[in-house]
Amino acid sequence: MARRPNSSRDSPARLLALGSSLAYGWADFLGGLGARKAHVLRAVMIAAPASLTVELLLWPGLGSSFAPATLAWGAASGVASAAAFALLYRTLAIGPMNVLSPVTALVSAMLPVGVGLVQGEHLGPAGLIGLPLALAAVVLVSAGHGAKTARPSRTALLLAFGAGAAIALQLVFLHQAPSDSGVGLLIIGRAVSSAVTLAAAGMMFRRLGAEKPAYGISAAAGVLDSIANLLFLLAARSGDLAVVAVITVLYPAGTVLLARSVLSERIHRGQLIGLGTAAVAVSLLALT
Repeated sequence: MARRPNSSRDSPARLLALGSSLAYGWADFLGGLGARKAHVLRAVMIAAPASLTVELLLWPGLGSSFAPATLAWGAASGVASAAAFALLYRTLAIGPMNVLSPVTALVSAMLPVGVGLVQGEHLGPAGLIGLPLALAAVVLVSAGHGAKTARPSRTALLLAFGAGAAIALQLVFLHQAPSDSGVGLLIIGRAVSSAVTLAAAGMMFRRLGAEKPAYGISAAAGVLDSIANLLFLLAARSGDLAVVAVITVLYPAGTVLLARSVLSERIHRGQLIGLGTAAVAVSLLALT
């Protein structure tokens, strides 16, 4: 359901969205690291329940509603979240993080912008310039060459596009829920995503390998993801989806900075231009 905020509420919404972006970026970095040590489902099996635990702890303070609409949108967001967890962590485990994370961000920005426009929100001139720039950035970021270039594989790019689509659906589903649902929406969503993940792990048990996941890293990723979801939900309830979602998907900034400082990842000059183009595109969309 579209919500038209007034200007006095718009700034807090953008600040909340920025906080959500930072939390998502850090969560993605940790999740990608966790998925490098064991099968991605083993990492998600830790991250999803950890995220659910945080939301249950928030329940008494923030309240919740479990109306039919909340249950429906929460379940839908949970399925999308499970897919996003698995696809994104696997994408970042393959790497390079500082290339693939922006690709997922650009893909995940497109659908919420479209939904916001359909629901009556408007893109200004900045947004109309930002959309084609975003598409150009995807091409530049994906076009590295040379032996020393951090060039993503075709499989990694496909996973990145899938992760971006799943993230976009999760954001849209969270936005559609009733505004009085409290954290009930997040609890239902995370319970469903945890159940889907555990079911998938059970069916693929023999293919998960014997490697143990990085428990602490994976749990921390889940906790940060839960915080990011809450901040996005609060922002989306007081701001336009098209703007809030695009600010939220600035999350690669946090992932890229951590990947460069911790993992010393390097990228080709052309890809740096692509990342710069991506930053300009997302900023223009945020200004619309």
